[in-house]
Amino acid sequence: MTTGRVLWITGGGSGMGAATAERAAHDGWTVVVSGRRTERLTAVADRVRAAGGTADVLPLDTTDAGAVHAARDEVLARYGRLDALVLAAGLNAPRRRWDDQDLREFGAVVDTNLTGVVTVVDAALPALRDTGGVVVVVSSYAGWSFQPGAGVAYSASKTALGSVVRTLNQQEAEHGVRATHLCPGDVATEFLDRRPVVPDAAARAVMLQPDDVARAVSFVLEAPAHTRIDELVISPVAQR
Repeated sequence: MTTGRVLWITGGGSGMGAATAERAAHDGWTVVVSGRRTERLTAVADRVRAAGGTADVLPLDTTDAGAVHAARDEVLARYGRLDALVLAAGLNAPRRRWDDQDLREFGAVVDTNLTGVVTVVDAALPALRDTGGVVVVVSSYAGWSFQPGAGVAYSASKTALGSVVRTLNQQEAEHGVRATHLCPGDVATEFLDRRPVVPDAAARAVMLQPDDVARAVSFVLEAPAHTRIDELVISPVAQR
């Protein structure tokens, strides 16, 4: 058990999720990192611990509802509380237009980006009600402003997250639960490798870096309990 604040991060093994774990641990949070790749999660947790923070590893596929509920139970068994969620798991496919998309890939993108988010929030909500918890949904610039290159499935799933956050805020305010629709622009992570045309080093150099997004998440997590950041858009100056 712990008396400190506990943060559960999905998509915590790389990119924005990993950067958030390191920054949050520096801010004093106990972080639990989840994702599909155990070795990546372990590397993140090791970096957190080497810097003096507290981290735990909990492998998870958020599209598996049974596994999500079991993971929720494990977090509560280990720590006795849950104060915040950061939902950073995401997926896209190179084939993303109506004239070339694959419906199986479409389903996988929606399952990860939308249904997986809802599944984790739904499982964690009773514990978050107990603590007046914070939910940060890492969406996308494409969830805030239409981006033609983002793709049918990705655009639809990320746009829908805005409604997920609004309903959560409207219905759970009485319990002190606060949610943020966080919409980053282009971020230089390995996620870019799934674009039809992969950006080169020069293009990535002018994008956001994972820690830029982590600092935005920290701003939300550290906000006073009487405030709510409903939506936050962060983009590089080069964003189009």
